[in-house]
Amino acid sequence: MSPRTSGMTSSPCLCVLASGSKGNSIYVSSGTTSILFDAGLSGVEIERRMASRGLDPESLDAIVVSHEHTDHIRGVGVLARRYGLPVHIAHETIEAATTSIGRLPAVVHFSCGSAFTIKDMAIHPFSVSHDAAAPAGFTICTPFGKIAIATDLGIATGMVRQHLKDCTHLVLEANHDPSMLENGPYPWPLKQRVKGRTGHLSNESARELLMDIVHDNLAYVVLAHISQQNNTPEKALSVVAARCGKHPVRFSAALQDRCCDSIAL
Repeated sequence: MSPRTSGMTSSPCLCVLASGSKGNSIYVSSGTTSILFDAGLSGVEIERRMASRGLDPESLDAIVVSHEHTDHIRGVGVLARRYGLPVHIAHETIEAATTSIGRLPAVVHFSCGSAFTIKDMAIHPFSVSHDAAAPAGFTICTPFGKIAIATDLGIATGMVRQHLKDCTHLVLEANHDPSMLENGPYPWPLKQRVKGRTGHLSNESARELLMDIVHDNLAYVVLAHISQQNNTPEKALSVVAARCGKHPVRFSAALQDRCCDSIAL
């Protein structure tokens, strides 16, 4: 049965199924609309992680893809074909990812800067600074609040800050501790890529970004894409959350090897 006609619903929630260099996927549901943002694990593993949180892939309405790196698209083709899902993706991204994704039942192109809707969700893709063809972050307006996804960005531009400033739930990259990266096992070219303008945000850069956009209606921040070699969840949380004491923000850290608890919207 098609997920768009099954009548199945789930509670409004945000759930980071996986986050890190080995695979990324985020589930967002308004209660009547359910979307995967990226599917960077195998289809079987994404199904397993969804099941562990009581989420049914049959209820999915679409997959939205941020960029073509393997840790974001590994399971896109399998899941799209298995459940008859449309894939929303930038034209440049699908050009770069066709070999990896394979045939899709339906492709819907988007462009950064132009909002689109999937049922009762309004999604606004915005450009981020990353070494991919047309990398995007997203804001997702639901009847229960505004979610923002800002990962895989080397720098936080003014445009990024503008899009994030009034979100109620935020998935924010805190990839590396600069000292751990500098003294860690990565070869020098990879260290330069990670800390470069098209790489990944450090803990300190994530904190600076958060300080610019935090407000009293920001309810929850999930720190994401935390490096397993150059960071720890505890270090990321201690740095990024350090200056939010006067704001009622809850924090958690997304992990690579297991999914987070679902966050109610």
